[in-house]
Amino acid sequence: MAYSTKMEYNKIYNMDCFEFLSKIDQNSVDLAVLDPPYNMKKADWDTFVSEEKFFEFTFGWLDALLPKLKETGGLYIFNTPYNSAFILQHLVSKGMVFQNWITWDKRDGLGASKRKYSNGQETILFFTKSNKHIFNSDEIRVPYESTDRIAHAAEKGIIKNGKRWFPNPNGRLCGEVWHFSSERHKTKVNGKVQKLEHLTPKPTDLIERIIKASSNENDLVLDCFVGSGTTALVAQKLNRNFICADKNKEFVELSNKRLK
Repeated sequence: MAYSTKMEYNKIYNMDCFEFLSKIDQNSVDLAVLDPPYNMKKADWDTFVSEEKFFEFTFGWLDALLPKLKETGGLYIFNTPYNSAFILQHLVSKGMVFQNWITWDKRDGLGASKRKYSNGQETILFFTKSNKHIFNSDEIRVPYESTDRIAHAAEKGIIKNGKRWFPNPNGRLCGEVWHFSSERHKTKVNGKVQKLEHLTPKPTDLIERIIKASSNENDLVLDCFVGSGTTALVAQKLNRNFICADKNKEFVELSNKRLK
């Protein structure tokens, strides 16, 4: 497989996303998994002077990234539902193929607003470079919900469209609403949320689903906002190559510590 000739893979770089992407070869990346700033002003790296400047930044790094994807490549982007609506339009305008608007139900408690519905989710946009993309649906099957009915169907089957259907022993196909607890709720001590080394780490099992679904062993996975290093860690675990970066030196050190 042809990887970047300018950058070593299986390494995390301390670089701004634009500098990093400028060094990646075109048509070399199988999968990009990106958890970029949301402009929610939770930290310096997530704060922009205006919404216009935020989208200027977001569309800029997206435009730098897209040529790096292979024709069979996939792209997952985390963000707020509001921001994702604009990101979706931009990607469509660039000729990317929309696949799914995934709702991540974070099981993280709900917002306190009494003037609208409480917030308790994030959006994950799934786009591909073409319709020749990799998608391993059997790798990410999930348990059936109606256990009694499925137990009965496993014995005798269910008639569907004139044919007898039997449930898949590995579960049903994965849908667009994902139920993963946030990392801060997974790491509670005596019921109390602990301060994490990174403000917004993504759950390892969630990233594992994405990498299993949209890449194969030895493929190249890219993340230019690697944060606490979860993308690199999961790619390594699943025998994928990775090439990752973050402009924050402390996050790069944290990522490397986790990898070791």
